[in-house]
Amino acid sequence: MSTLQEFDILFRNFFDQGTFLPTTHYNKLPHPLDIYSTSEGVFFEIACTGLEKTDVEIFVQGDILRIKYDKPEESENQDREYIKRGIAKRSFDLGYKISNKLDTSKIDAEMKNGLLTIQIPYSEEAQLKVLKIK
Repeated sequence: MSTLQEFDILFRNFFDQGTFLPTTHYNKLPHPLDIYSTSEGVFFEIACTGLEKTDVEIFVQGDILRIKYDKPEESENQDREYIKRGIAKRSFDLGYKISNKLDTSKIDAEMKNGLLTIQIPYSEEAQLKVLKIK
């Protein structure tokens, strides 16, 4: 199997009306998620359609947050012939480097309506400190 160069991908995508895929992840779709910050900390919202909270593993190793789901072997009805298959039921293994501004000892996670929300609050040391001038 040959590796596509950047120009090959640009050329293909010019004529293909599909989504542009980065060169490093050819044929691999990104898992849908949002990452945002508020005054309380950083939030991760990860789509987990059809999963139970016991299916997903969340762990911190050093300064890396990992969110992982291993899809079991296909046990679906094999006589199905899909016309469109758009519900992503695939494994994912997400890893993010966590800043020392965040307190990983106070991570909170909740699964509700197929959406996994992870909150990492800011650490006390990261709070703004106002000093008096002597």
